Amino acid sequence: MATDADAAVYAQLEKQLTSHDSALLAHELAYCLGQLKDVRALPILIRVLEDPEEHPMVRHEAAEAMGAIGSDEALPSLRKFLTHDNPAIRETCEIALDKIVFDNSDEGKKQADNQYPCIDPAPAATHSPLVASAHSAALAPASASLSVPELEAQLLDTKLSLFERYRAMFALRNLGDREAVLALAKGFEDESALFRHEIAFVFGQLSSEHSVPALIDVLRRPHEEDMVRHEAAEALGGIATDECLPILKEFAERDDVPRVVRESCVVALDMYEYERSNEFVPLPTLPSAVAASA
Repeated sequence: MATDADAAVYAQLEKQLTSHDSALLAHELAYCLGQLKDVRALPILIRVLEDPEEHPMVRHEAAEAMGAIGSDEALPSLRKFLTHDNPAIRETCEIALDKIVFDNSDEGKKQADNQYPCIDPAPAATHSPLVASAHSAALAPASASLSVPELEAQLLDTKLSLFERYRAMFALRNLGDREAVLALAKGFEDESALFRHEIAFVFGQLSSEHSVPALIDVLRRPHEEDMVRHEAAEALGGIATDECLPILKEFAERDDVPRVVRESCVVALDMYEYERSNEFVPLPTLPSAVAASA
């Protein structure tokens, strides 16, 4: 049952999201609203998505959050943007629509819990009949796992929907070994900035040193989209190997890079220091730790 305190919280979140001066902060707020999986956030997120003056990165995150919530109440708003001029907004709405349909399907309702403590834009690929791709159908018995080469083929097949390709992406993340990381890195050559940014985000979750060279390369690309470089920077901050520090310091101090990228490097430096300190708690342990303290 909603309380006055709940209403006050959402009113404050809406104020922060719609009157911000930092796209980086606003997009993180939108992400958090999606992770709450609370339909009360939908009016706020719809308002952000439908605001033509809002930064595209924030609108993208609002659409993704709507998909994370998984309610069919979001469908009409998402459908409005399937032909939008901005590819990231258009593609995010496409994926969010597919996710909501999946979440409300028989298979979606039986989906195993995510091994990462978050709501992904798409569930990891399986041999499910709902994954209608040449790579996932009849490759092996339904009980078998897809191999890295099979998942890589699905990841890079531009004839498939982004939702199906995302499913391969998260399956590779769940495998997480060097071979899977190198397969994921090939996604940085995709023409979709949204797809590239999700690869960088996944690398941040994995925290694998094998992804560092690819992430540094992406951050250094002068013509790369802000949203991709932002995720690359924060991934480097979370991985926090010695080679991550110099480039983060460099881009945090440069005046010739976009504000979102520069601010992301500042945040990433804080992440780097935190990960290198004794305060670090591995993210996958957080849900049980929170439960234990409740």
